[in-house]
Amino acid sequence: MNRRKAPLLLALALLLAGSALLVSKARPTEGPSPETNPARAPAKSGPGEALAARSQGTPATEAGAQEDTDGLERPGVDLVSYLRSRYGARIRDPHTQMRMLEQLMRHFQKLNPTGWEADLLAVLQQAFPELYDELAQRLRQRLDYEKWVKEHHAELQQKPAAERRAALWEERTRLFGKEAAERIWAAELRNLAVADALTAIDALPGASVSDRMARYKQSLEKAYGENSQAYVRAHQQELMNRFLDLGSVQKDLGTMAPEQRARNLRTIREEMGLDAQALQRWEELDRMRDARWELGSQYMSEREALAQQYSGPELEARLTELRARYFSDEAQTVAEEERSGFFRFTRPRQWGRN
Repeated sequence: MNRRKAPLLLALALLLAGSALLVSKARPTEGPSPETNPARAPAKSGPGEALAARSQGTPATEAGAQEDTDGLERPGVDLVSYLRSRYGARIRDPHTQMRMLEQLMRHFQKLNPTGWEADLLAVLQQAFPELYDELAQRLRQRLDYEKWVKEHHAELQQKPAAERRAALWEERTRLFGKEAAERIWAAELRNLAVADALTAIDALPGASVSDRMARYKQSLEKAYGENSQAYVRAHQQELMNRFLDLGSVQKDLGTMAPEQRARNLRTIREEMGLDAQALQRWEELDRMRDARWELGSQYMSEREALAQQYSGPELEARLTELRARYFSDEAQTVAEEERSGFFRFTRPRQWGRN
C-alpha cells in the first residue's frame, strides 16, 4: 500500500465507524441512503417531473389530505361529534370538505364495501344538515372525477406533461367549478408554481449559486405567502434537495475548489434554515463523502489496471483481494453490485447529495 493511500484508508475507516449515527442525525427525513445501498439510488428527474407524475390523483390526494382514520375508529367515538369538532369551523371550504369526505370514504368502505355511500350520506345528514345538499354534490363530483381519471388513464399517460395538466384542469373545472377546483388543488398549484420557478432558475444564464438560491426563496415566498417560513421549516430536506438537484447548481459546485464548494453548501443549508448543529453534521457528512469518493476513485483506477492485465479466475481472485483491501466489511456488497453491473463510483457525483 503506498504512503498516500494509507492515511486516507485510516481516515475513512474512522469516518465510517460513526457514519450510521451521523447520517441519521443529518438526514432525519430521508429514506435509505444511496451510500449505504447504492444499487437502490433513485433516478434523477427534473424539477417538475415528480409533480407531473402524481397529478392524476383524486382531489384530496392532490390537496395533501391523506388523513388516517384512527380518529373515526376509536372505541366509543361519536362520529357526528367528531366530524363537527374536526371540520365544523371550516366546513364551507371546498378543500376542508374534500378532506372530510376522503376520510369518511376510507372509513365506510372498510366497514361496508358495497353500501358505504349510503352510510356516508346518512352521517353527513346528521352532522351538517344545513350543508347536506352541497356535501352530497361534492361527494358525487369526487366520485365522477375518480371515474374519469380511471377511464382516461392510458390516454393521459401518453400526453406530454403540459397537455396532461391542461386536460386534468379542464375536467376539474367542468366538474367542480373553477373556484372550488383551485381551492381543492391549492397544494398542487403551489407546488407546480415552485416547480416552474425551478425550471426557470435552472436556465438562468451566468447566475451564481447564491443568485439561484435567492430566486428560489423568492418563489417559495410568492407561492406560500405568509406561511412560507413555516413551510420551509417543515420541508427543509425536500426543498434543499430540489435545489441541489438542479443541473446548473451541480455544474457550478463541481467546478469550485473544495473550500469554495464547502462555503456554498453551507450557505444553501443556512438559507433553508438549518441550525448550527445541523450545519456541523452536514459538514462532517460532506467530509466523509469526499473521503469515500476519493477512495473510490483510487479503487476504480486499480481495478481498471487489473482488468487490463488479467482475466477469468485470476482477475476475480485479484479483484476479491482489492475489494477486501479497500472496503473491508463492505467488500462482499461491492462484489455483488459489480456482478449485477452496478459500479457505485462511476455514477455521477451529486454535491451535497451523495
